[in-house]
Amino acid sequence: MRLGTGIGWRPEIADVVEALPGIDWVETVAENICTGHLPDSLLRLRERGVTVVPHGVSLGLGGAERPDPGRLADLAARAELLAAPLVTEHIAFVRAGGPRTASPTLEASHLLPVPRTWDALDVLCENVRIAQDSLPVPLALENIAALLSWPDEELTEGQFLAELVERTGVRLLIDVANLHTNHVNRGEDPAAALDELPVEAIAYVHVAGGVEKDGVWHDTHAHPVTRPVLDVLAELRSRVEPPGVLLERDDDFPPAGELAGELAAIRATLDRAAVRGTDAPAYAGDLTSRPVAGPGAHAGKGVSRTAAHPSAHPSAPTDARPSAPASPSAPTASSAPAHPFAPAPQDSVRDRVAVAQTALLRALVAGAPAPPGFDERRLGVQSRALASKRAGVVAKVAPELPEILGSGYREAFLAYAGRRPMSGGYRRDALDFAEELLSTGRPADRAARRRLTRWWKDRAGGRPPGRTTLLLRAARAALVGG
Repeated sequence: MRLGTGIGWRPEIADVVEALPGIDWVETVAENICTGHLPDSLLRLRERGVTVVPHGVSLGLGGAERPDPGRLADLAARAELLAAPLVTEHIAFVRAGGPRTASPTLEASHLLPVPRTWDALDVLCENVRIAQDSLPVPLALENIAALLSWPDEELTEGQFLAELVERTGVRLLIDVANLHTNHVNRGEDPAAALDELPVEAIAYVHVAGGVEKDGVWHDTHAHPVTRPVLDVLAELRSRVEPPGVLLERDDDFPPAGELAGELAAIRATLDRAAVRGTDAPAYAGDLTSRPVAGPGAHAGKGVSRTAAHPSAHPSAPTDARPSAPASPSAPTASSAPAHPFAPAPQDSVRDRVAVAQTALLRALVAGAPAPPGFDERRLGVQSRALASKRAGVVAKVAPELPEILGSGYREAFLAYAGRRPMSGGYRRDALDFAEELLSTGRPADRAARRRLTRWWKDRAGGRPPGRTTLLLRAARAALVGG
């Protein structure tokens, strides 16, 4: 099945998306769709024969824990509701902590990079297999953008993706904007990544805009697509004809004419690159079929198969791993320790991944010290970006808060976020923020405080907790960050 040219469907631009010419399909954030009711706009698009693909953001398949059955069931239900040919998610972790680390569970509410290590790959592959068994349609996974790098990585991005595909048969959603982001922020070569990954496993491609600030590229999905991102798209198209290409835009939506212009630029880039790469293979598979993983399934694109999984050699130590690369920027992978049909990773492997991811997330959202080997400046950039995103989403989920607090909303929320790691959803975060303000006698303006009290009571009931309760919560947050 070919998807063609698409655009991300968002409620704010629903009418625009319906009116844009040449739209073959759309992608919608899965968690924003109610399982019992589709928005009228999506219903009209489906009636016109436009394919709708649900794109998940909360599974956290790269996390140390196995996927939550409830989240998997929700994603499966949305796929069936939309009659989607496939579903997509991310190679990322979004939460950490919990029983494995004897610490509170922390939510990042953001896609954080998985370390490209054999341990993390083992865990990811089992999580992907669990997800595949729970979903009614094939799964494709997206490479993410990152502001920071893990120390002591053992594989390049292309090698990591190739191993993942070979072991699980999962398809790939390649985001060319994320490849560009990682070029700027991590010094990684997009062309090298495309050379190493199995392009025949690509289900579709994302294209999005961003902005560079102080030498760091921010994948905002709120700015126009830049020429360097289109250049990466051309590199990909010179190697393979992808089944679909989609423009993502999540904020600061431009007029319809600008979106149409970006789509035209994407089509023109693909056409020019197709002429340059006349020998590039067209996708000949079926997106609705499940590819078979196994040795040689993607020959020539993975890492060496000369070394089998340690479990295949009784004489080998069970914790055998290849030595770390000489240079973090150029990992080596001369021997892969896992076979495509290797057994599930031991709990000790998941525990190691859990400890590492929890230490990183605590540094980002709870004020804990930076784990060894990380760039502290980049951790600071990522931490501020997470807090800023949190403030922006809460303002959308609870628009009354910035209205009540006025120009003081952002400063007050960022101060709150620095003390209170997020442990639930954004609506819970909005209530907790209002609760903290009221419990400390804020805002100072009495009329504003009365409005905030009414808002809080309408949604939470009861009365805001007193100072003692707030002090206990602050002590708990300090323990998390300590």
